[in-house]
Amino acid sequence: MEFLQTLAVQFLATLPLFILILLGFLLIKIFKWPKSVTDGLTKFTFSVAIPIMLFHIMSHFSEQPSADYRLLFAFFGGTFLVFLLGRIIAAKCFKLDGSTGTMFAMGGIYSNNVFVGLPIVRALLGDHAVPSVALVVAFSALILWTLATISIEFAQIGKLTSKSITKASKSILKNPVILGILTGLLVNYVGLPMPSFVSQSTKMIGDMAAPLSLIVLGMGLAEYRIRDGWRLSSTICLIKLVVLPFVIYLLAKLLNLPTLETYVVVLLGSISIAINCYIMSRQFNLLQAQIASSLLISTILSSITTPFILTVLTHL
Repeated sequence: MEFLQTLAVQFLATLPLFILILLGFLLIKIFKWPKSVTDGLTKFTFSVAIPIMLFHIMSHFSEQPSADYRLLFAFFGGTFLVFLLGRIIAAKCFKLDGSTGTMFAMGGIYSNNVFVGLPIVRALLGDHAVPSVALVVAFSALILWTLATISIEFAQIGKLTSKSITKASKSILKNPVILGILTGLLVNYVGLPMPSFVSQSTKMIGDMAAPLSLIVLGMGLAEYRIRDGWRLSSTICLIKLVVLPFVIYLLAKLLNLPTLETYVVVLLGSISIAINCYIMSRQFNLLQAQIASSLLISTILSSITTPFILTVLTHL
């Protein structure tokens, strides 16, 4: 009974976040808002609102409780192990080649940390958990895009090229989210005084970043269909929503990670597949329909599975 009560509390705590996703979805599906609105709001959210929010938080990084850097080993160690598992499943169960198998495996590990993970962690664990999220976000694009590039290039030509890795690294460093984090850290460690009107402005923009990101995610999801490649998609979602958080939790326990950091990395592992994963599938022209379908399904299912996982964590 106590478990069910806790589950209900966690579900109700995350429900407003998923209602915002539903709102964005309905604006496109029912009210027929044009795609140009989705594109404009998405660009503003990703290029302005979220980077400024992260800049504001990271510029006060030294005032926050220090994050345990071992969380990076728990999170990315778990993603790498599950990536290898995904490659095996892709080859043995679905007879996919190396490149397509890589895209299948990426779907099982690429979390939507910016648009969904950050709002959920802030809602459930509070602002003091955000620096831990920022650490994961800062390394996610670099590690996961590099992993995908290396794996696909090796599968296609049997060797790596420095040109492709350099190109991927440059695009990552131009990412507005990464720039927001790095600039905020620079301001924090240099000790550059920030005028109150600047700090207040960045905070105001930051306060609207989380709800806006969820709305534009829902608007983007309206473009996809569930029925595309359902067998592959359902397997990807199973790996992403169940296997990945479980493996991350085991590594966090092995590393004796503090409770807060354990909650953060497991929650980030439990959320839906990232839009970046779909962008990746389009860039490499691999499993586009299946990844899009997985993105939609995982977002719907995670509204239940993420609160359930947090409830299990609080009872362990």
